[in-house]
Amino acid sequence: LLINLSMFFAKKVYPLKYSESIFYYSNKNNLDPYLVASIIKTESNCNPNAVSNKNATGLMQITPETGKWIAEQMKINDFSVERLHEPELNISMGCWYLDNLRIEFKDIELVIAAYNAGRGNVQKWLKNSEHSKDGQNLHNIPFEETDKYVKKVKVNYKIYKFLYDR
Repeated sequence: LLINLSMFFAKKVYPLKYSESIFYYSNKNNLDPYLVASIIKTESNCNPNAVSNKNATGLMQITPETGKWIAEQMKINDFSVERLHEPELNISMGCWYLDNLRIEFKDIELVIAAYNAGRGNVQKWLKNSEHSKDGQNLHNIPFEETDKYVKKVKVNYKIYKFLYDR
């Protein structure tokens, strides 16, 4: 009973809201749905109306600039920044973008870092021996925010996997 109760409360703190969209678009983009859920949890705490101080919007906190670029790449003709508040569209665009980063960086830690700091920063860090010993992995993420972000996503991922992957 105690275990069931703790699982119940853990799932309240780590909800799998929008699971249908998460699983659909994760599958479509060759992503782990629990990674997507953990990014949503980290980015917006599952709030589709979230807006950051950098104007990143929606569940997966997509900036207007990145949103416009993704919409062009995905050939979404009726895109507007306001639509980033729509959970399904936001998840579909966020998953497409994660897959796009995965194709470039392969390693999931680099993908998570690039999702937060931008692909240009990660490319720069990989070329710098202070941050990457082999040009393939980061042993030091120079942005404290990104370093914390990657760690938080990885913890959230383990929790989502534990709670829902049964």
